[in-house]
Amino acid sequence: MKNRGFYQFLLVLIVFCCLSPVYGADNQRPSIDINLIIDGSRALTDVKEEVSSWVIKRLDQLLVEGDRITVWSTGTSAKVIYTGKINSNADKDAVKKSIRDISGSGTIADFSGALRDAASRPSSGLCYTLLISASQQALSSLLSGSQAGLMRYSRVEEFSGWRAIVVGLNLDTKVKRAAAGFYGS
Repeated sequence: MKNRGFYQFLLVLIVFCCLSPVYGADNQRPSIDINLIIDGSRALTDVKEEVSSWVIKRLDQLLVEGDRITVWSTGTSAKVIYTGKINSNADKDAVKKSIRDISGSGTIADFSGALRDAASRPSSGLCYTLLISASQQALSSLLSGSQAGLMRYSRVEEFSGWRAIVVGLNLDTKVKRAAAGFYGS
């Protein structure tokens, strides 16, 4: 019976030593590139607070040290309003400020320009692209325009007055490359 306690202790010790690295802090994901494209048209004005709050909450869940993020505001033309690598909480705060400072004006949101720019940027591997649209007209022109192919692999989440679209940029190239590698071509 005395040995039973020893064996139970030994079992707990083995489980702790073997499984703790699996659940430990050293198990961090690789850095990713994040493209955040936000509608800069007048349509954003009515939903700006809700959009900003939702996006910032998502970024708090997603961003880790080492990630690279580029934020576009899409008005008459798409413009980068923030780009950088996340090295500290100050960097996260700068990203959040750039999002809060977006103001909606005009009737056009140049999603095509921002997506084209995002797709042309070199990626270190994993890339996450989130497009926020408050303008049905701008989204319709994107889907019927020459850049519609960039939206081929996407997922839409609908909200009242706006939508969040996760866009799988350049996935077709990556899938073809992986398939060629798998089949040895």
